[in-house]
Amino acid sequence: MTDRGASALSVPDDWPAHPDPILALNRMGSFDWDLDTGLMHMDAQAHEVFDVRPEEYDDHPETLAMRVPRGEAQRLDALVSQAMKDGSENYGIYFRIRCRDGSLRWTHTQGYIRRDETGRPRRIIGIVRDATEELSDTEARRERAGQHQARRQQTNVVQRATAALAHARTVDDVIDALKDTHGLTHLGATSLVMGLVEAGRIRLVAEGPAGSFVPGTRITRIDEPYPMSEVVRTLSPRFIESPEDFAERYPALWPHLTGLNITSAAYLPLIAQARPIGAMGLLYNDRRGFTPEERNVLVALGSSIAQSLQRAMFYEQEKDLAQGLQQAMLPRTIPSVPGADVAVRYRAATIGGSLARDIGGDWYDLIPLPGGRVGAVIGDVQGHDTHAAAVMGQLRIVLRAYAAEGHTPATVMARASVFLHELDTDRFATCLYAEADLATGVVQVVRAGHIDPLVRRPDGSCRRVRVEGGMPLGLSAEFGRLTYPVSTLELDPGDTLLLCTDGLVEQPGADVDEGLQTLIALITGGPDDVRDLADRLIDVAEERSSDDDVALLLLRRRAPDAPQPGGRLQQHVAPGDPEALTEARHMIHAAVHAWGGGDRADEVVLVADELITNALIHTEGSAIVTLRVLTASDRRLRVEVEDSSSALPRRRDAGESGVSGRGLLLVDLLTDVWGVEARGGGKAVWCEFVVERS
Repeated sequence: MTDRGASALSVPDDWPAHPDPILALNRMGSFDWDLDTGLMHMDAQAHEVFDVRPEEYDDHPETLAMRVPRGEAQRLDALVSQAMKDGSENYGIYFRIRCRDGSLRWTHTQGYIRRDETGRPRRIIGIVRDATEELSDTEARRERAGQHQARRQQTNVVQRATAALAHARTVDDVIDALKDTHGLTHLGATSLVMGLVEAGRIRLVAEGPAGSFVPGTRITRIDEPYPMSEVVRTLSPRFIESPEDFAERYPALWPHLTGLNITSAAYLPLIAQARPIGAMGLLYNDRRGFTPEERNVLVALGSSIAQSLQRAMFYEQEKDLAQGLQQAMLPRTIPSVPGADVAVRYRAATIGGSLARDIGGDWYDLIPLPGGRVGAVIGDVQGHDTHAAAVMGQLRIVLRAYAAEGHTPATVMARASVFLHELDTDRFATCLYAEADLATGVVQVVRAGHIDPLVRRPDGSCRRVRVEGGMPLGLSAEFGRLTYPVSTLELDPGDTLLLCTDGLVEQPGADVDEGLQTLIALITGGPDDVRDLADRLIDVAEERSSDDDVALLLLRRRAPDAPQPGGRLQQHVAPGDPEALTEARHMIHAAVHAWGGGDRADEVVLVADELITNALIHTEGSAIVTLRVLTASDRRLRVEVEDSSSALPRRRDAGESGVSGRGLLLVDLLTDVWGVEARGGGKAVWCEFVVERS
C-alpha cells in the first residue's frame, strides 16, 4: 500500500458518512483508496480489523506498516500492483496482521479497481475482514467455502454499485446510475423509487418504471403513512416480504402498485452525517423475503448511495457558489463598442474529470475610453480557488480605473503591478492590455508575462503578433522592474484581435509555441462571425478537458461609415528608449493616414519627432505625445508633446555644424499654427495642421 501520486479526486472529510450500517456487514470494514492523492479512507470497522485506533491512522496507507509485517506488505503490494497493470477489475488476498498484543491473525481484503477512460487506475474501493476463524484449519475452510462464495457475491454487488456511483457528480448522475438497467441488475431489483428530504418534506426524484407514479406522492410530508416517510422518521430500514405484508402495512399505497406484480420491497433511509437526506425503495417481483445477509448488503448499499448523494449535493452547492462568485468578479455586461464587434467567453477548469470548484483567476474586460478608443484586457491570476478569484476581482477593478483615468498603457500596467504587490497576497498575475483607436485602427499593446495576441485577417488567415513584454504583475514591482514596453500594431477594417489566457493554448506534452500554432490553425478554419468563432474555440477547450481556466476576448474592427472627428491617440516616450520613439512615429503616421491626412503625414511625423526629441534632450523626464482630430469640417489635426519642465522653448541660431538650432524653425515652417501651454509642473508644445481628405 504505497502512495500512488497526488491529484485532486475529492473525498469528504467525514467519510464514511454513517458507519453504523457497515459495521453490521458481517464484521467487514470498508475502505476507499484514492490512487491520485494516495489517501485511503477507512470506516470504524476497518480500524478494528487492523487493530488501530482512529487517532493512530492519518488516512495514509504507510501508517498501517505498524500492523502489516514487511513480508506480508510486500506480497500485498505485489498483488495490487499486478492487478492494476494487467487490467483486472478486482483482486482478493489473505494476509496476516500483527495485533496490538503482538499476536498474528489472518485478514482478508477484496478491492474493486476503478479506472478512467484511458484505463489508468484512479481509485480502489473494497472491504477488509477478520479471516482468522475461516483459516483456522483446512476442514473449516472447506465448510465455509460456500459461505465465502455467497459473501463474495454480496461484496461484488456492493462494489459494483459503489463503482457505478463513483462516477456520479450531480444528484441527477446518481439517479441515472441507479435507474440504469445495469444498475438495477446490480441491485437485484425490478424498479427503484427515491426521494430527497427538503424543508420537512420528501420530494420524489426517481419514480421507478414508466407508469408507476402514484398520484399525490410527488411531494409528501414526513408524517404521512408511506414507507419512505417512515424510514426517514425512524432512520431504520423497512423490509416488506410479501404482497400481503405490503397491503397490510401501507394500505394507502398498495392499490396503486397491484399492476406491477410486486412481491417484496426494501425501503432504506439515506443517512449522511447522522441525519436523513432522503430515502430509497427497491421493488422486486421475483422474490419473497430477505435473508440476514441480503438485508446487510442492502443497508450497506444505502450507506454508499447516501454518501454519493451527499457528495453530489455538496458539489452542486459549491458549483452554484463558485459560479455566482465568478460571475460577480467578471464584468456583468460587455459595453457596445461603436465600430467593433466583440465576443467574450469564460470556461472553468476541470481536474480529474470534474470542475475545479468552477472558479479561477482568469478574467477579461473591455473599457470604453474617450475619443472613440477602447481598452481590451485579458489576464490570469495564479491559482484556482476563491482567493485567486478575489484577487482577480480587485485587480480588474483597479486596472479599469487606471485606464479610465487616461493613463498610458505602460503606466496602467505599472500601477496595477504596484497595487498587486501591495495587496496582502503571494499571488502574481499575467496580463495583456491593448488600447485600440477604432477610427485609425492603431492598437497600443502592453504585455506583462502573458502570451502574445493574435490577429485574424478578413480572408481567415491568422498570425501571432510578437509583443515585447515585462514581468508579471506583482513580480515587476517586487523586483523594481516596472518598465513595460509599448508595441504598436494596426487593425485594418475586418481584422480581428484575439486575446486569450494560456488555458486555450497549453496542451499536455506540447510547449506554448506548438499550442499557438494549433490555435492559429483552428482560428484560420473557424467561422467568420466573432461570436461563432468564440463558441468554437470554447467548445474545443471543453473537449480537451483542460485543467486550466480559459478566458477569451475577440475584437473585430468594422469598416467606418465615414471619417469621424474626435479621434485621439497618446504615446509615452521614455528617455533612452529609441524603440518607443520609433513606435510613436509609426503610430502618428498610421493615424494621419487613417484620418484622411495622408498628404501631410510626413510633415506631421517630422514635426512630432522634433518636438519629442527636444523634450527628451532638454528636460530630465519623459515625453507624452498626443495626436487628435479637432474638427470635421476643415480636418484640423493637433499634435501635443508634454514634458515635466516649465522652461519654455526658444529659437536659437544653428550651430557650427548647421544642425542644432533648426528645430523650432522646422516647426514654424511646416505647421499652420503652434504654441506653448503651461501644464501643472510642466508644459505642452502644440501645433496644428489643416489636412485635405484623401
